[in-house]
Amino acid sequence: MFRMVQKDGKKEGKGIYIIFVYDVHVDRVARVLKTARRYLTWVQNSVLEGELTAAQFEQLQDELKKIINPEEDALLFYVLRSAKDVRRRKLGREKAETAFFL
Repeated sequence: MFRMVQKDGKKEGKGIYIIFVYDVHVDRVARVLKTARRYLTWVQNSVLEGELTAAQFEQLQDELKKIINPEEDALLFYVLRSAKDVRRRKLGREKAETAFFL
């Protein structure tokens, strides 16, 4: 594992790499996206990714649970040990800039 550095430069606990995919009712899309963007980087429609601590990941899930309707919506989290464990292949144009891949 690795140590994460927050925007203010302080070290944070051990991190994990999250790829978040969601399919929610149109009435909740904006709220889910806004909440997730506080933690992760938007990649393309309904997909975000980034490094979080376990505590941040739990907090994100708790916030999202308050927004979604579990009978209508679906949230999917791919949890990896680090960004190094991700291999990405892109076809077509990039929807959003990602700072996590070199």
